[in-house]
Amino acid sequence: MTKEQIVRELYPEDVYRYADKLTQGEAEVLYEVRQIIEKEIRPVINEYWEKAEFPFEAFYKLADAGIMNSPKLFEGRDDKLKASQIYNAFLYYELASFDTSIATFYTVHGGLGYNTILLGGSEEQIEEFGTKVRNFEWQTCFALTEPDHGSDIAGGLATTAERKGDKWILNGEKRWIGGADSADIVPVFARDVEDGKIKCFIVRKGAPGYKADPVQQKISLRCVQNGHITMENVEVPDVDRLPNINGFKDVARILIHTRADVAHIATGVTGGAYKAALKYTTERDQFDRKVAGFQLVQEKLSRMLANTTTAISFSVRIAELMEAGEYEMFNSSLAKMSNSLRMRETVALARETCGGNGITLETDVARFFADAEAVYTYEGSHEVNALIVGREITGMGAFV
Repeated sequence: MTKEQIVRELYPEDVYRYADKLTQGEAEVLYEVRQIIEKEIRPVINEYWEKAEFPFEAFYKLADAGIMNSPKLFEGRDDKLKASQIYNAFLYYELASFDTSIATFYTVHGGLGYNTILLGGSEEQIEEFGTKVRNFEWQTCFALTEPDHGSDIAGGLATTAERKGDKWILNGEKRWIGGADSADIVPVFARDVEDGKIKCFIVRKGAPGYKADPVQQKISLRCVQNGHITMENVEVPDVDRLPNINGFKDVARILIHTRADVAHIATGVTGGAYKAALKYTTERDQFDRKVAGFQLVQEKLSRMLANTTTAISFSVRIAELMEAGEYEMFNSSLAKMSNSLRMRETVALARETCGGNGITLETDVARFFADAEAVYTYEGSHEVNALIVGREITGMGAFV
Protein backbone atom coordinates (compact mmCIF):
# COMPACT_ATOMS: atom_id res chain seq x y z
CA MET A 1 0.00 0.00 0.00
CA THR A 2 1.02 3.60 -0.43
CA LYS A 3 1.74 5.70 2.62
CA GLU A 4 -1.53 7.57 2.09
CA GLN A 5 -3.50 4.31 2.05
CA ILE A 6 -1.78 3.07 5.20
CA VAL A 7 -2.33 6.20 7.29
CA ARG A 8 -5.96 6.54 6.17
CA GLU A 9 -6.59 2.96 7.26
CA LEU A 10 -4.71 3.27 10.54
CA TYR A 11 -5.87 6.73 11.62
CA PRO A 12 -9.27 7.77 10.27
CA GLU A 13 -9.62 9.94 13.39
CA ASP A 14 -6.60 12.00 12.24
CA VAL A 15 -8.93 14.37 10.42
CA TYR A 16 -6.28 17.05 9.86
CA ARG A 17 -3.95 14.42 8.35
CA TYR A 18 -0.91 14.93 10.54
CA ALA A 19 0.15 11.35 9.80
CA ASP A 20 0.95 12.44 6.26
CA LYS A 21 4.24 13.68 7.74
CA LEU A 22 5.37 10.07 8.20
CA THR A 23 7.68 8.49 5.65
CA GLN A 24 6.65 5.43 3.66
CA GLY A 25 8.95 3.24 5.76
CA GLU A 26 7.66 4.63 9.04
CA ALA A 27 4.08 4.05 7.97
CA GLU A 28 4.90 0.47 7.00
CA VAL A 29 6.45 -0.25 10.41
CA LEU A 30 3.40 1.22 12.17
CA TYR A 31 1.12 -0.87 9.99
CA GLU A 32 3.02 -4.01 11.04
CA VAL A 33 2.79 -2.89 14.67
CA ARG A 34 -1.00 -2.72 14.29
CA GLN A 35 -1.14 -6.24 12.85
CA ILE A 36 0.92 -7.66 15.71
CA ILE A 37 -1.19 -5.86 18.31
CA GLU A 38 -4.41 -7.21 16.88
CA LYS A 39 -3.11 -10.76 16.42
CA GLU A 40 -0.93 -11.25 19.48
CA ILE A 41 -1.78 -8.75 22.22
CA ARG A 42 -5.47 -7.87 21.93
CA PRO A 43 -6.64 -11.43 22.61
CA VAL A 44 -4.85 -11.49 25.98
CA ILE A 45 -4.76 -7.89 27.20
CA ASN A 46 -7.93 -7.95 29.33
CA GLU A 47 -6.86 -11.18 31.01
CA TYR A 48 -3.48 -9.73 31.91
CA TRP A 49 -4.95 -6.40 33.01
CA GLU A 50 -7.34 -8.17 35.35
CA LYS A 51 -4.70 -10.41 36.90
CA ALA A 52 -2.19 -7.54 37.09
CA GLU A 53 0.55 -9.21 35.07
CA PHE A 54 2.44 -8.07 31.99
CA PRO A 55 2.09 -10.07 28.72
CA PHE A 56 5.82 -10.29 28.03
CA GLU A 57 5.60 -13.01 25.39
CA ALA A 58 2.97 -11.16 23.37
CA PHE A 59 4.66 -7.77 23.82
CA TYR A 60 8.02 -8.95 22.53
CA LYS A 61 6.38 -9.94 19.26
CA LEU A 62 6.57 -6.18 18.56
CA ALA A 63 10.32 -6.62 18.20
CA ASP A 64 9.52 -8.47 14.95
CA ALA A 65 8.21 -5.18 13.57
CA GLY A 66 11.55 -3.51 14.34
CA ILE A 67 9.93 -0.68 16.26
CA MET A 68 13.34 0.59 17.36
CA ASN A 69 15.73 -0.83 14.77
CA SER A 70 13.99 -1.47 11.44
CA PRO A 71 16.11 -0.18 8.52
CA LYS A 72 12.91 1.40 7.18
CA LEU A 73 13.03 3.91 10.04
CA PHE A 74 16.48 5.20 9.12
CA GLU A 75 16.22 5.63 5.38
CA GLY A 76 17.74 9.02 4.58
CA ARG A 77 18.60 9.74 8.23
CA ASP A 78 22.05 10.54 9.52
CA ASP A 79 21.05 9.49 13.05
CA LYS A 80 21.11 5.69 13.12
CA LEU A 81 20.44 5.38 16.85
CA LYS A 82 16.96 6.91 17.04
CA ALA A 83 14.07 7.08 14.61
CA SER A 84 12.42 10.42 13.83
CA GLN A 85 10.40 12.25 16.44
CA ILE A 86 7.33 12.20 14.18
CA TYR A 87 7.50 8.42 14.01
CA ASN A 88 8.05 8.36 17.77
CA ALA A 89 4.87 10.38 18.34
CA PHE A 90 2.77 8.07 16.19
CA LEU A 91 4.35 4.93 17.64
CA TYR A 92 3.26 6.06 21.11
CA TYR A 93 -0.13 6.97 19.69
CA GLU A 94 -0.42 3.50 18.15
CA LEU A 95 0.52 1.71 21.36
CA ALA A 96 -1.46 3.90 23.75
CA SER A 97 -4.61 3.96 21.64
CA PHE A 98 -4.62 0.20 22.11
CA ASP A 99 -3.52 -0.04 25.76
CA THR A 100 -1.87 2.34 28.19
CA SER A 101 0.18 -0.32 29.98
CA ILE A 102 1.75 -1.48 26.72
CA ALA A 103 2.69 2.12 25.86
CA THR A 104 3.99 2.78 29.36
CA PHE A 105 6.16 -0.31 29.40
CA TYR A 106 7.63 0.76 26.09
CA THR A 107 8.32 4.33 27.21
CA VAL A 108 10.22 3.00 30.21
CA HIS A 109 12.32 0.77 27.95
CA GLY A 110 12.59 2.67 24.67
CA GLY A 111 12.17 6.15 26.16
CA LEU A 112 13.49 6.68 29.69
CA GLY A 113 15.97 3.83 29.79
CA TYR A 114 17.26 4.14 26.23
CA ASN A 115 17.54 7.94 26.36
CA THR A 116 19.46 7.67 29.62
CA ILE A 117 22.03 5.50 27.87
CA LEU A 118 22.21 7.73 24.79
CA LEU A 119 22.47 11.00 26.71
CA GLY A 120 24.50 9.79 29.66
CA GLY A 121 26.70 7.04 28.32
CA SER A 122 30.12 6.91 26.72
CA GLU A 123 30.50 5.66 23.15
CA GLU A 124 31.45 2.25 24.51
CA GLN A 125 28.41 2.13 26.82
CA ILE A 126 26.07 3.22 24.04
CA GLU A 127 27.44 0.42 21.91
CA GLU A 128 27.21 -2.20 24.67
CA PHE A 129 23.95 -1.25 26.37
CA GLY A 130 22.16 0.72 23.66
CA THR A 131 22.47 -1.91 20.96
CA LYS A 132 21.00 -4.64 23.15
CA VAL A 133 18.16 -2.38 24.31
CA ARG A 134 17.39 -1.29 20.74
CA ASN A 135 17.28 -4.92 19.62
CA PHE A 136 15.19 -5.99 22.63
CA GLU A 137 17.92 -8.38 23.73
CA TRP A 138 17.96 -6.64 27.11
CA GLN A 139 15.15 -4.96 29.00
CA THR A 140 15.91 -1.71 30.77
CA CYS A 141 14.08 0.78 32.98
CA PHE A 142 14.69 4.04 34.88
CA ALA A 143 15.19 4.28 38.65
CA LEU A 144 14.85 7.92 39.72
CA THR A 145 11.81 8.47 41.97
CA GLU A 146 11.82 7.38 45.61
CA PRO A 147 9.24 6.56 48.28
CA ASP A 148 9.53 10.05 49.79
CA HIS A 149 10.66 12.03 46.75
CA GLY A 150 8.82 12.45 43.46
CA SER A 151 8.17 16.03 42.40
CA ASP A 152 11.00 17.27 44.63
CA ILE A 153 13.51 14.71 43.42
CA ALA A 154 15.97 17.38 42.20
CA GLY A 155 16.79 18.48 45.72
CA GLY A 156 15.42 15.58 47.71
CA LEU A 157 17.00 12.52 46.12
CA ALA A 158 18.21 10.43 49.04
CA THR A 159 19.79 7.32 47.47
CA THR A 160 23.54 7.50 47.99
CA ALA A 161 26.59 6.45 46.00
CA GLU A 162 30.00 6.20 47.63
CA ARG A 163 33.13 5.52 45.63
CA LYS A 164 35.55 2.95 46.96
CA GLY A 165 38.44 2.35 44.61
CA ASP A 166 37.13 1.30 41.22
CA LYS A 167 33.64 0.56 42.58
CA TRP A 168 30.62 2.50 43.78
CA ILE A 169 28.45 1.40 46.70
CA LEU A 170 24.75 2.23 46.35
CA ASN A 171 22.29 2.43 49.23
CA GLY A 172 18.67 3.59 49.25
CA GLU A 173 15.20 3.00 47.90
CA LYS A 174 13.33 3.69 44.65
CA ARG A 175 9.60 3.45 44.01
CA TRP A 176 7.24 3.31 41.04
CA ILE A 177 9.99 1.92 38.82
CA GLY A 178 8.29 0.12 35.93
CA GLY A 179 9.95 -3.18 35.09
CA ALA A 180 12.32 -3.03 38.05
CA ASP A 181 11.91 -6.72 38.84
CA SER A 182 12.50 -7.99 35.30
CA ALA A 183 15.00 -5.55 33.75
CA ASP A 184 18.42 -6.78 32.68
CA ILE A 185 20.02 -3.39 33.34
CA VAL A 186 18.67 -0.69 35.66
CA PRO A 187 19.94 2.90 35.42
CA VAL A 188 19.91 4.02 39.07
CA PHE A 189 20.26 7.69 40.02
CA ALA A 190 22.07 8.33 43.28
CA ARG A 191 23.72 11.25 45.07
CA ASP A 192 27.49 11.11 45.30
CA VAL A 193 28.30 11.45 49.01
CA GLU A 194 31.53 13.27 48.18
CA ASP A 195 30.29 16.14 45.99
CA GLY A 196 26.51 15.92 46.50
CA LYS A 197 25.86 15.62 42.75
CA ILE A 198 23.31 13.26 41.20
CA LYS A 199 24.96 10.55 39.10
CA CYS A 200 23.73 7.46 37.28
CA PHE A 201 24.88 3.86 37.59
CA ILE A 202 23.94 0.77 35.60
CA VAL A 203 22.91 -1.98 38.00
CA ARG A 204 22.92 -5.34 36.28
CA LYS A 205 20.34 -8.05 36.90
CA GLY A 206 21.18 -10.26 39.85
CA ALA A 207 23.42 -7.72 41.60
CA PRO A 208 23.80 -8.69 45.30
CA GLY A 209 21.90 -6.35 47.60
CA TYR A 210 19.38 -5.28 44.92
CA LYS A 211 15.74 -6.19 45.53
CA ALA A 212 12.59 -5.15 43.65
CA ASP A 213 9.10 -5.88 44.95
CA PRO A 214 6.07 -5.09 42.75
CA VAL A 215 3.76 -2.37 44.06
CA GLN A 216 0.46 -4.07 44.88
CA GLN A 217 -3.24 -3.12 44.79
CA LYS A 218 -3.05 -0.57 41.96
CA ILE A 219 -6.20 0.62 40.20
CA SER A 220 -4.26 1.96 37.22
CA LEU A 221 -1.69 0.46 34.82
CA ARG A 222 -2.35 -2.91 36.37
CA CYS A 223 -0.28 -4.75 33.74
CA VAL A 224 2.85 -2.74 34.49
CA GLN A 225 4.93 -4.15 37.31
CA ASN A 226 5.96 -0.99 39.14
CA GLY A 227 8.71 -1.89 41.54
CA HIS A 228 9.76 -0.76 45.00
CA ILE A 229 13.53 -1.13 44.93
CA THR A 230 15.73 -1.50 47.99
CA MET A 231 19.52 -1.41 47.67
CA GLU A 232 21.87 -2.42 50.44
CA ASN A 233 25.53 -2.00 49.59
CA VAL A 234 25.02 -2.73 45.90
CA GLU A 235 28.39 -2.67 44.15
CA VAL A 236 28.71 -1.11 40.69
CA PRO A 237 32.04 -0.98 38.87
CA ASP A 238 33.12 2.49 37.81
CA VAL A 239 33.00 1.40 34.15
CA ASP A 240 29.21 1.08 34.60
CA ARG A 241 28.74 4.66 35.76
CA LEU A 242 27.32 6.86 32.99
CA PRO A 243 29.95 9.62 32.77
CA ASN A 244 27.76 12.31 31.20
CA ILE A 245 25.29 12.52 34.08
CA ASN A 246 26.75 14.74 36.79
CA GLY A 247 23.82 16.69 38.20
CA PHE A 248 20.10 17.22 37.91
CA LYS A 249 20.50 19.37 34.80
CA ASP A 250 21.68 16.25 33.01
CA VAL A 251 18.70 14.31 34.36
CA ALA A 252 16.40 17.09 33.11
CA ARG A 253 17.69 16.57 29.56
CA ILE A 254 16.32 13.03 29.75
CA LEU A 255 13.02 14.19 31.23
CA ILE A 256 12.47 16.67 28.37
CA HIS A 257 12.37 13.71 25.98
CA THR A 258 10.25 11.54 28.23
CA ARG A 259 7.75 14.23 29.13
CA ALA A 260 7.10 14.64 25.41
CA ASP A 261 6.72 10.86 25.11
CA VAL A 262 4.10 10.87 27.87
CA ALA A 263 2.31 13.71 26.11
CA HIS A 264 2.11 11.35 23.11
CA ILE A 265 0.80 8.56 25.34
CA ALA A 266 -1.94 10.90 26.59
CA THR A 267 -2.77 11.60 22.95
CA GLY A 268 -3.05 7.88 22.27
CA VAL A 269 -5.27 7.24 25.28
CA THR A 270 -7.53 10.08 24.11
CA GLY A 271 -7.76 8.67 20.60
CA GLY A 272 -8.24 5.12 21.86
CA ALA A 273 -11.09 6.10 24.17
CA TYR A 274 -12.77 8.02 21.36
CA LYS A 275 -12.48 5.08 18.95
CA ALA A 276 -13.79 2.63 21.55
CA ALA A 277 -16.78 4.86 22.31
CA LEU A 278 -17.50 5.38 18.61
CA LYS A 279 -17.42 1.62 17.98
CA TYR A 280 -19.71 0.86 20.91
CA THR A 281 -22.28 3.55 20.18
CA THR A 282 -22.54 2.68 16.48
CA GLU A 283 -23.19 -0.98 17.34
CA ARG A 284 -25.39 -0.68 20.45
CA ASP A 285 -29.18 -0.48 20.07
CA GLN A 286 -31.40 1.32 22.59
CA PHE A 287 -34.95 2.56 22.10
CA ASP A 288 -34.98 0.83 18.67
CA ARG A 289 -32.06 2.81 17.27
CA LYS A 290 -28.29 3.00 17.46
CA VAL A 291 -26.99 4.87 20.49
CA ALA A 292 -24.83 6.98 18.18
CA GLY A 293 -27.97 8.35 16.57
CA PHE A 294 -28.93 10.41 19.61
CA GLN A 295 -28.04 14.10 19.77
CA LEU A 296 -26.42 14.04 23.21
CA VAL A 297 -24.21 11.13 22.24
CA GLN A 298 -23.13 12.84 19.03
CA GLU A 299 -22.21 15.94 21.00
CA LYS A 300 -19.98 13.83 23.27
CA LEU A 301 -18.39 12.05 20.31
CA SER A 302 -17.68 15.41 18.68
CA ARG A 303 -15.96 16.69 21.82
CA MET A 304 -13.89 13.51 22.01
CA LEU A 305 -12.78 13.90 18.39
CA ALA A 306 -11.93 17.56 18.99
CA ASN A 307 -9.82 16.58 22.02
CA THR A 308 -8.08 13.91 19.98
CA THR A 309 -7.30 16.38 17.21
CA THR A 310 -6.01 18.95 19.69
CA ALA A 311 -3.74 16.39 21.34
CA ILE A 312 -2.39 15.12 18.01
CA SER A 313 -1.61 18.72 17.07
CA PHE A 314 0.41 19.22 20.26
CA SER A 315 2.24 15.92 19.79
CA VAL A 316 3.16 16.50 16.17
CA ARG A 317 4.34 20.06 16.71
CA ILE A 318 6.53 19.21 19.69
CA ALA A 319 7.92 16.29 17.67
CA GLU A 320 8.82 18.69 14.86
CA LEU A 321 10.55 21.05 17.27
CA MET A 322 12.55 18.24 18.85
CA GLU A 323 13.49 16.85 15.44
CA ALA A 324 14.84 20.33 14.64
CA GLY A 325 16.98 20.20 17.80
CA GLU A 326 14.81 22.43 19.99
CA TYR A 327 14.57 20.68 23.34
CA GLU A 328 12.77 22.82 25.91
CA MET A 329 11.18 21.67 29.16
CA PHE A 330 8.56 24.38 28.69
CA ASN A 331 7.40 22.78 25.43
CA SER A 332 7.29 19.28 26.88
CA SER A 333 5.48 20.41 30.02
CA LEU A 334 2.88 22.40 28.09
CA ALA A 335 2.13 19.44 25.84
CA LYS A 336 1.99 16.96 28.71
CA MET A 337 -0.24 19.24 30.79
CA SER A 338 -2.69 20.03 27.99
CA ASN A 339 -2.87 16.53 26.49
CA SER A 340 -3.43 14.98 29.90
CA LEU A 341 -6.32 17.35 30.60
CA ARG A 342 -7.91 16.53 27.25
CA MET A 343 -7.33 12.84 27.93
CA ARG A 344 -8.99 12.92 31.33
CA GLU A 345 -12.09 14.58 29.93
CA THR A 346 -12.24 12.20 26.97
CA VAL A 347 -12.02 8.96 28.94
CA ALA A 348 -14.83 10.20 31.19
CA LEU A 349 -16.98 11.03 28.16
CA ALA A 350 -16.20 7.67 26.60
CA ARG A 351 -17.13 5.80 29.76
CA GLU A 352 -20.47 7.55 30.11
CA THR A 353 -21.44 7.08 26.46
CA CYS A 354 -21.04 3.33 26.97
CA GLY A 355 -23.44 3.35 29.91
CA GLY A 356 -23.24 0.46 32.36
CA ASN A 357 -21.16 -1.57 29.92
CA GLY A 358 -18.52 1.16 30.14
CA ILE A 359 -17.30 -0.20 33.46
CA THR A 360 -16.41 -3.58 31.96
CA LEU A 361 -13.19 -4.49 30.17
CA GLU A 362 -15.20 -5.71 27.19
CA THR A 363 -15.67 -2.23 25.74
CA ASP A 364 -12.00 -1.15 26.28
CA VAL A 365 -13.05 2.20 27.75
CA ALA A 366 -12.80 0.87 31.32
CA ARG A 367 -9.07 0.27 30.85
CA PHE A 368 -8.60 3.73 29.35
CA PHE A 369 -10.65 5.29 32.13
CA ALA A 370 -8.63 3.67 34.92
CA ASP A 371 -5.22 3.95 33.27
CA ALA A 372 -5.63 7.63 32.42
CA GLU A 373 -5.24 8.47 36.10
CA ALA A 374 -1.67 7.19 36.09
CA VAL A 375 -0.82 9.10 32.90
CA TYR A 376 -2.31 12.27 34.40
CA THR A 377 0.15 11.99 37.30
CA TYR A 378 3.35 10.43 36.03
CA GLU A 379 6.23 12.27 34.38
CA GLY A 380 5.23 15.41 36.22
CA SER A 381 1.82 15.90 37.79
CA HIS A 382 -0.56 18.47 36.31
CA GLU A 383 0.42 20.95 38.99
CA VAL A 384 4.18 20.58 38.50
CA ASN A 385 3.91 20.96 34.72
CA ALA A 386 1.63 23.96 35.18
CA LEU A 387 4.23 25.60 37.41
CA ILE A 388 6.94 24.99 34.81
CA VAL A 389 4.74 26.65 32.19
CA GLY A 390 3.83 29.43 34.63
CA ARG A 391 7.47 30.15 35.37
CA GLU A 392 8.18 30.50 31.67
CA ILE A 393 5.32 32.84 30.86
CA THR A 394 5.67 35.07 33.95
CA GLY A 395 9.40 34.91 34.62
CA MET A 396 8.60 34.06 38.26
CA GLY A 397 9.15 30.67 39.84
CA ALA A 398 6.32 29.61 42.13
CA PHE A 399 7.90 26.37 43.36
CA VAL A 400 8.38 26.15 47.11
